[in-house]
Amino acid sequence: MAECGRKALSLLEAARSRYESLQISDDVFGESGDDSSDNPFYSTSGDSDSDKYMAEAGDEQQQQHQHHHHQKRGDKESGHSWVPGAGPPGSLSRSQAEEEGWNETLQDVTVPPYKETYGPAQKMPATATAMDFFQLFVPDNCIQNMVTQTNMYAKKFQERFGSDEGWRPVTAQEIKAFLGFVTSTSVQRCESVLSIWSSGFFSNRSIALKMSQARFEKILKYFHIVAFRPSQGSNQGLYKIQPFLDSLQQSFSCTFRPSQTQVLHEPLIDEDPVFITTCTERELRKRKKRKFSLWVRQCTSTGFICQISVHLKDGQGTDGLAALKNKPQLHSLVAKQLCQNISGKNTIIFTGPSITSLGLFTEFSKQDIYCCGLLSTRKSDCTGLPQSMLVCGATPAQRGQSRVMMKGSMSLISWYNKGHFRFLTNSYAPTKQGMIIKRKSGEIPCPLAVEAFAAHLSYICKYDDKYSKYFIFHKPNKTWQQVFWLSISIAINNAYILYKMSDAYAVKRYSRVQFGERLVGELLDLDDCSPTQ
Repeated sequence: MAECGRKALSLLEAARSRYESLQISDDVFGESGDDSSDNPFYSTSGDSDSDKYMAEAGDEQQQQHQHHHHQKRGDKESGHSWVPGAGPPGSLSRSQAEEEGWNETLQDVTVPPYKETYGPAQKMPATATAMDFFQLFVPDNCIQNMVTQTNMYAKKFQERFGSDEGWRPVTAQEIKAFLGFVTSTSVQRCESVLSIWSSGFFSNRSIALKMSQARFEKILKYFHIVAFRPSQGSNQGLYKIQPFLDSLQQSFSCTFRPSQTQVLHEPLIDEDPVFITTCTERELRKRKKRKFSLWVRQCTSTGFICQISVHLKDGQGTDGLAALKNKPQLHSLVAKQLCQNISGKNTIIFTGPSITSLGLFTEFSKQDIYCCGLLSTRKSDCTGLPQSMLVCGATPAQRGQSRVMMKGSMSLISWYNKGHFRFLTNSYAPTKQGMIIKRKSGEIPCPLAVEAFAAHLSYICKYDDKYSKYFIFHKPNKTWQQVFWLSISIAINNAYILYKMSDAYAVKRYSRVQFGERLVGELLDLDDCSPTQ
């Protein structure tokens, strides 16, 4: 038993030294107690979230070994008409691949040094409060705009539908309190924000006295970011939220400079897992599906979300996805939007199967953006890739075995670990070997690109698992309001990351929950804003 413990410890130390060499920082947003994670990059408990992320690519390989009629049915469901052994649409035969320059001669690949300084863009004083960090993203002028637009909408609404005797113009202090009440649902989970004023289990008398429920409901009824529809604009479907998103994006860029390694993905924004496991099937069916998708570019060293991109799943305008639904062009468009501000900096971008493609990576390389992405023969655009690397061979592969083909600086890797996993990259040399280290499995050899992908994506999965718990629980019906509160949640999480990297953290050392409680107290202007211990 002691020998097993020493072996596990040595594997963990080896993992730590390896991810340090991959330029991944330690858990800067980690907390004490239940939220703490000893190592957010490698699984030492058997199952990891990065394993789940990669499973979708590995599962498809098992499908290729099933009975023919099962495979035929799976192809029909996934929208592809190709059959096993023929390769996905757009892939190249052996002779075509040779003509296009693909070969098995490996060469070294070096990414130039990063041209940015990593970290917060401004130094916050040790006396900075939670509100100070939050207002880096939602400043007073933004609050004042909410006041103006809310009052304008209330006036417009009452002119059309009749006066509201219980309404009076809202003030900046009331809007801050309004934000505080809704934000409190991120740290004190309740079935409805109105539960704060109830006498039940979810009541919160400590903050309920700051505003009556009737006044809160009036503000909730008229709250707006943009009161009137613009005569023209590119995002007509998101016109009620777009100015706020633009302001938020600018503040993200001005307050933090991400590390060289970043990831493009859709963060975890589904319903609360407690609700999902306790509600009935009928309640689940009644929940409306989200009408928008949100993609982010995220720093893999801290979890800071650098840029967001919101698209409506239906509707009119260029923000609608109807014209690009289920097409690789959609994900390519999203990736280009998220990376439009990082060209020329030698950034390394990690992508999932829906974004990874040879055409996109080649275009990015011309902008000094380097890529490492997981490939899926079902979800990825495989145009221009050799068929021989995308189908399973007749000879069973051994665990840790890999094959590589190159075209210029681009490497296509096929690696086996209880299934074939394929990666496309121009940011890691195929000649360099890495290691996946797990407590149960021990050391599994792999190309360095595979190790880097698993390490960085595991960090992001750890971030999503931890920080999605602190998303605002208030669930409005209107899409623009859903986007607004999700954006506020992201801003608060980003504010906490900046707090953890500032001198203020050395003074108070608030956990994420305590930081949220402190912020709620300051928004509500409570006399005692001290968080619960």
